[in-house]
Amino acid sequence: MIPTPPAACPLPSSQELPPATRPHDVLRVRDGIPETVADVLAEEVPVALVYNGISHAVMMATPADLEDFALGFSLTEGLIDHAGECYGIDVEAGPAGVTVQLEVASRAFMALKERRRTLAGRTGCGLCGVDSLDQVYRTLPPGHGRAVLAGSAVRAALAALPARQALNRISGATHAAAWCDMDGTPAVVREDVGRHNALDKVIGALARTPASRAGDGFALVTSRVSVEMVQKAAMAGAVAIVGVSAPTAAAVRMAENAGMVLVAFARGSQFVCYAGQDRLAP
Repeated sequence: MIPTPPAACPLPSSQELPPATRPHDVLRVRDGIPETVADVLAEEVPVALVYNGISHAVMMATPADLEDFALGFSLTEGLIDHAGECYGIDVEAGPAGVTVQLEVASRAFMALKERRRTLAGRTGCGLCGVDSLDQVYRTLPPGHGRAVLAGSAVRAALAALPARQALNRISGATHAAAWCDMDGTPAVVREDVGRHNALDKVIGALARTPASRAGDGFALVTSRVSVEMVQKAAMAGAVAIVGVSAPTAAAVRMAENAGMVLVAFARGSQFVCYAGQDRLAP
């Protein structure tokens, strides 16, 4: 089930917010009627997992319970055979993200070094090919001036997308990503079990057939809007990114810095604008 933002429940005060969240004012649009309301965003930060001094992977994660995350990741990825092979875990926060230092048994460390030579991609929330915090945030291209995203275009794209999701209709197991013209017409649609993969496929299709993208456009994704999704859309030159589920705080910050409009919880005739509110025509 796609989550929706609570409409009637009052938000807790900033003193009552759980860890790894932050308040954020948003523009909620229902049936073309905008309303400024308070919302709460989940934080996500780059977390580098370092084994015996060697950085192995960087994951985007909620900065809470990171000792549990590091140990669970090590076990489920087969990096250690049992918890006893992990001798210690230290969490170090820094300006670029969080480093989790793990001390593991020599046997596990030797196996990890061998495995690094044959790493395969996955559909989860890791950062492909990134093993240090310095590699996480790329320099993004300049924004698209003052291009305005119309609410009617968001609604039109949402209405048109299901007919283009052939694989999901059969399997119910795939995400879709679309490049939409500024009137809301999906020009390119691709599906994949991974939300990142679906957007990469769209960007690849645009690169292979530039004529499919005439002028400005926006990305539409059937997923939450994470920092990686904003980064990919910005690299493709999107005016905006629209997601059917929630954004994270880091995604909102990146969209603001890139000069993009970020719309989330987009379903039917309603959506919420988290960034670029002055460039949205409800």
